[in-house]
Amino acid sequence: MQSKSSSSLRFSVLFVLLSLFKTISCIAADEPDSSALAQKKQANRIALQSAILPGLGQVSNHKYWKVPIIYGGFAALVYFIDFNNKNYRDYKTAFLYRNDNDSLTVDAFPNFTADDIKVRKDYYRRNRDLSYILTAVLYSLNIIDAYVDAQLRNFDISEDLSLRTDPFVGQVHQGMPVAGLRFTFTLK
Repeated sequence: MQSKSSSSLRFSVLFVLLSLFKTISCIAADEPDSSALAQKKQANRIALQSAILPGLGQVSNHKYWKVPIIYGGFAALVYFIDFNNKNYRDYKTAFLYRNDNDSLTVDAFPNFTADDIKVRKDYYRRNRDLSYILTAVLYSLNIIDAYVDAQLRNFDISEDLSLRTDPFVGQVHQGMPVAGLRFTFTLK
C-alpha cells in the first residue's frame, strides 16, 4: 500500500517540478529584447519633443511635410480665438451698457435689442471656447502623431504578404466531421 502512495507522491512531486520548470522558462522567455526597449524609449523621447515644441517630433521622424499643417492649424485657431474673443468682449460690453440704466451711456449697437446682443455675446463666447478646445485637440494630435510615427518607423509595410484560403474538414470531440475554411497568412 505504501508503494502505491509513494509512487503517487513521486509522480505528484515530479509533475510539480516539471510545471515549475516550464513556468520559469516561459517567464524568462517573456523578457523584452533590448531593441524593442530602445525603440519604445525613442518613441517616448520623440513624443516629449513634440509636446515641448509642436512639430519637433515630426521633424525627428523625418515627416517634414506635416510641420506646415500643424503650424497652419495653430495659426488658424489662434486667429479664430482672437476674432471670437474680440467680438465677445464687444457684445459683452454692449450688453452691460445696455442694462446699466445710465442715460449717458453711448449705445454701440442701437439697431439691436438687448436679447440680440445677448445671443451674439453667447455665440462668440461659445465659438471662442470651442476654438480653445480645438487647439488642445490639435496639440494632442501632434503628440500622438509623432509617437505613432516613431513606433511604426521600423514596421515592415512591404507587399510580400499573402493570404490563402483552403477548405477544411475536421472532427469535433465526438467524431463528427465539420466543414469550414482555413485561412493561412504567410509572410514572404
